[in-house]
Amino acid sequence: MAEKAPRPGPPPLRPFGLVLHRDGSWTHEGVAIRNRKLRAAFDRSVRYAAEEGVFVVQLGRFRGQIEVEEAPFFVRVFDAASGELRLSDGSRELLDPASLRLSPHDGALLCTVKRDVAPQGFPARFLQSAQAELLCAVEETPHGLRLRARGELHPLPPLD
Repeated sequence: MAEKAPRPGPPPLRPFGLVLHRDGSWTHEGVAIRNRKLRAAFDRSVRYAAEEGVFVVQLGRFRGQIEVEEAPFFVRVFDAASGELRLSDGSRELLDPASLRLSPHDGALLCTVKRDVAPQGFPARFLQSAQAELLCAVEETPHGLRLRARGELHPLPPLD
């Protein structure tokens, strides 16, 4: 009985026109994706393909390279009591206050997430509501502005 030839691996990744914009919207070949369920599926399926060093969306067996304008992930919710972020891919993790910075494009807050995936982590952009939640947890102290999270005051990096 003849041995079966090994199945070929997946085709090489190439961009296919899907772009994740800095405002969290998606386009395909310049056309806005308006279907809410499809956008949500894309948000949940963003992954980092370490072998290729690119971001992809993975839906079932389909995996396609995407272009990311600024941040591959978005902070949807910030919970000051726990210090937890809820991200666009459905994951949760603790905020590292020292990683907070302003977007050079428009001043929105960014932080670093997913250090368990890559040591340098990846930027996550705060959506307006999450940024408002974070700003409500900032207190003025004699030592400057501090973020109250997990019941503690954390120094904030310069945000200018």
